[in-house]
Amino acid sequence: MKLIVDSGSTKADWIAINDEGKVLFTTQTLGLNPEVLEGHEIIDRLNDRFDILQNKKEATHLFFYGAGCGTDRMKIELSQIFQTYFPNAIISVQEDTYAAVYATTPKGDKAIVSILGTGSNCSYFDGKELHQKVQSLGYIIMDDCSGNVFGKELIRKYYFNKMPKELAEQFEKDYNVDPDAIKSKLYKEANPNAYLATFAKFLIQHKETEFCKKIIYKGMKSFVKNYIKQFDNCKDVPVHFVGSIAFYLKEELQETFNKYDLKLGNVLRRPIDGLIAYHVANK
Repeated sequence: MKLIVDSGSTKADWIAINDEGKVLFTTQTLGLNPEVLEGHEIIDRLNDRFDILQNKKEATHLFFYGAGCGTDRMKIELSQIFQTYFPNAIISVQEDTYAAVYATTPKGDKAIVSILGTGSNCSYFDGKELHQKVQSLGYIIMDDCSGNVFGKELIRKYYFNKMPKELAEQFEKDYNVDPDAIKSKLYKEANPNAYLATFAKFLIQHKETEFCKKIIYKGMKSFVKNYIKQFDNCKDVPVHFVGSIAFYLKEELQETFNKYDLKLGNVLRRPIDGLIAYHVANK
């Protein structure tokens, strides 16, 4: 049994398949980002799903693609945790960008592949290898145009009294904006980046308002300038996206790309289905 996992900071999608690619079960855990979780927290999240716990000795392979797995240290640490948990499995841990590449470029064509979800990332795929010019330093400093950055911006606008009155009133209805509650989530609990990203839903729901439009287009402009335009051939190849922010703001992405003469390629909410085809073809 092969386990294929696509993990962000918020959630992780799991699919178990046999050698022929038949789906044995699907499930979902909370995100398994090793940069923001301790080993015991990762184990707890695995144990929380009975179908994973029940089948951990049956797994022969684990293909894990995750946020926070961009450095060798994180890959090694997470691989060791998984090897202990899945004792009979061959473990492969790669950063989530590879999942996006395999899902959006099924023919192995050259492309720029980006992630816009809880966090953000951007790489160039030359048909064989992945190249990055920007090393992510995480949600506090980077993650342009991501859910957590948009969430942070909304909270700031609300607390600095820069949010229009009607939107502010709705914001108060949709979220617990008590300062103690927010500070506890940000500074005392796990996954503050995933918590910030929950506020991005509000931005998407009200994206037709002038207030939200400004935040959205400012974020996209920043992503294009800081990430995509790092690659000299950015106008010559398609730019594919994976992630909920890209998926729900596809029209806004297209408008932004038109201004910069960029080619918008495939935009997928989740790469997991494309990963099945990839691993069956490359078994």
